[in-house]
Amino acid sequence: MLVLVLNAGSSSLKYQLINATTADVVATGLVERIGIDGILKHEVSKNKKLTFEIDMPTHKEAIELVLKTLTDSETKVINSIDAIDAIGHRVVHGGEFFNSSTIVDECVIKKIEKLIPLAPLHNPANILGMKICHQLMPETPNVAVFDTAFHQTMPEENFLYAVPHEDYTEHHLRKYGFHGTSHYYVSQEAIRLLGKKKSSKIIVCHLGNGSSICAVKDGKSISTSMGLTPLEGLVMGTRSGDIDAGVIPYLMEKKNMDGHQIIDYLNKKSGILGLSGISSDLREIIKASEEGDQRASVTIELICNRIKKYLCAYAGLLGGVDAVCFTAGIGENSDLIREKVCNGLDFMGIELDKNKNKIRAGENTEINKSTSKTKIYVIPTNEEFVIAQDTYKLVKGN
Repeated sequence: MLVLVLNAGSSSLKYQLINATTADVVATGLVERIGIDGILKHEVSKNKKLTFEIDMPTHKEAIELVLKTLTDSETKVINSIDAIDAIGHRVVHGGEFFNSSTIVDECVIKKIEKLIPLAPLHNPANILGMKICHQLMPETPNVAVFDTAFHQTMPEENFLYAVPHEDYTEHHLRKYGFHGTSHYYVSQEAIRLLGKKKSSKIIVCHLGNGSSICAVKDGKSISTSMGLTPLEGLVMGTRSGDIDAGVIPYLMEKKNMDGHQIIDYLNKKSGILGLSGISSDLREIIKASEEGDQRASVTIELICNRIKKYLCAYAGLLGGVDAVCFTAGIGENSDLIREKVCNGLDFMGIELDKNKNKIRAGENTEINKSTSKTKIYVIPTNEEFVIAQDTYKLVKGN
């Protein structure tokens, strides 16, 4: 079964064509600068990469170009768009409406629209992708897969904020969590690596430009670091992560900011970029630290301390930990960050093997010492495959 996986951003569109039964990726690509001067980067295999520059005023033209590229005589991987059995859409925010993926209909779209205030940058683009696909391929089923759904198993004591309760009941103020498809995929892989242990306690560290940690008990999320929005939790590329709420009115007064400006400041000018004054790319920060830049060194230590703090807290919530998993761009590729996070956690039974940690296998890898009570894994995430699988199961079920 061929599933087209779409991840529509405000000015971008990521896609993969996946055989959901074999997990083979048929084609993958990225459309950037929609509404400006569009660029499509299309990849069929490592040896066949193509780039197109074409005017794309809206997402409609972008999706049309993707479909054309998949079927065009020079670039085709399928004979016609009829070969696409279903379309799976990544949706950032499902609120409390959705605790699992769902086939898209008008009712589903209306519910996602109600959640736009909770994800104003993402949900409108996600909705647009669904509507355009329905216009272009009216007979092809669409499935919405939510970043927040996996975390709907969190108990109240872990998702509520300590504010008047009516702000939860009336304004939906609570922790939702994100990166759900990644946390689900990686924790399921860890359970498999643990021999499908019936009772499992796993901590997933999804570390990239956006980062979050999740405590997973018996395959279910019980707590996660991101909150009402993806701003809470760890230090990220340009996001501050956890701060004292009193910082907001203080800065608004001192810097003469309004609400939109302070949110922009915390989301786009803070984090690794703001701390280091160099870049939001951790690779550049590590390089600067090696060259003696003090702010870069402090930035690295602060990032790792925050990860370690959550890791220890979640071990407490779980009552122990069977496996710690590192995933996403930084988690999969930075041996330095993994080493610093695990350093000093021997008392918790977390013992990193420094030689194993330096290996970049590109596949599931165990990097703990043989004496370690806790397994430490590097597990490459595969969010697109989760979307394809969920789409396949729902469509096949119909």
